[in-house]
Amino acid sequence: MEDNLPKGAFAPVCVVNLPNSITLSRIFSIPLLMWVLLSNYFPSTDGQKELLASALFIAASITDGIDGYLARKRGQITTMGMLLDPLADKLLIAAAFITLVQLNPRLVPAWVAVVIIGREFLVSGLRSIAASEGFTIEASDLGKFKMVVQIVSVVAVILDHRWTEWPVGPYIFPVHWIAFLAIWFMVLLSLVSAVDYFIAFWSKIDRQVVKRRSFVLSRRRKSDAPVSPERV
Repeated sequence: MEDNLPKGAFAPVCVVNLPNSITLSRIFSIPLLMWVLLSNYFPSTDGQKELLASALFIAASITDGIDGYLARKRGQITTMGMLLDPLADKLLIAAAFITLVQLNPRLVPAWVAVVIIGREFLVSGLRSIAASEGFTIEASDLGKFKMVVQIVSVVAVILDHRWTEWPVGPYIFPVHWIAFLAIWFMVLLSLVSAVDYFIAFWSKIDRQVVKRRSFVLSRRRKSDAPVSPERV
């Protein structure tokens, strides 16, 4: 039924279509990622655990762009998708950093996870308030760049659990230093992007307040206007 909708249209029924299925797969990958990283089933001596977890996290992160693209292209934007997509993103990031606090506390102390996760839920709260006020806060370029840094930082910290350096042909990648710099850059970027979203939210909410005040004033002026003699 939804395949016949025009592009960009909202599907009236919350069905599990292809984009929503991809989003659900991202949610279902979260406990699997945590199990791979924290269980002793996979040996860590040969790096099997770290490589599998890195591949799983990268695949789950990529689905974030795929589901939205397919939903817009196929005209399958549903209420379920609008609810699940941001929820899946926040759950994936929260689960990843909470797990990293236990897996590699040298690089990801608890306060780092609190800052990064807190930023995610702050932005979600601002968007919810904006939606209730009748406007939206679009994802900024800074927020999109933050997502890329997020993937690099998580993968680097996971790999650092097994390798401090990673030889690839004639080159040696300093995994530990990449992870260290990526985490600190991630913290800085989270704070800056949170301020950026807050400024965008405040400017729009301020315009809404001005419009409401002008509307109320105009109505008061009309009600206070003298009655025309012809209408008496």
